[in-house]
Amino acid sequence: MDTRKEIETRTDIEIFIKAFYKKVIIDPIIGNIFTEIFPINWEHHIPLISDFWETILLDNPVYKNNAMGVHFEMNKIFPLQKIHFDVWLHLFNETLDELFVGEKVMLAKKRALGIAQVMLLKMDEQNSK
Repeated sequence: MDTRKEIETRTDIEIFIKAFYKKVIIDPIIGNIFTEIFPINWEHHIPLISDFWETILLDNPVYKNNAMGVHFEMNKIFPLQKIHFDVWLHLFNETLDELFVGEKVMLAKKRALGIAQVMLLKMDEQNSK
């Protein structure tokens, strides 16, 4: 029996984000970005990323930062490549599918793909200057 449910609350988003980053930090391709190159303060990062996805998925505008700006700064130090975005997207979608079902999952996947594509384009532009 499928016990997965719809994403309905911020708690659902936090469950997803924590499970996702558990995979990210041990991934052989992108894990070191989060653990060595830009060591993340998870107590600070998880609420911020949860705010970001709550804004997108639950239409509650709690995210007030500039996600692109942070990634531009990272890219200056460690150029982000297509493989990084591909792995991030794969782990993101895999984690969603393991935990949840429904329209919000489809929306999250669609938005994540768009974000990854735009960020890759912008990072490539920055890297070619």
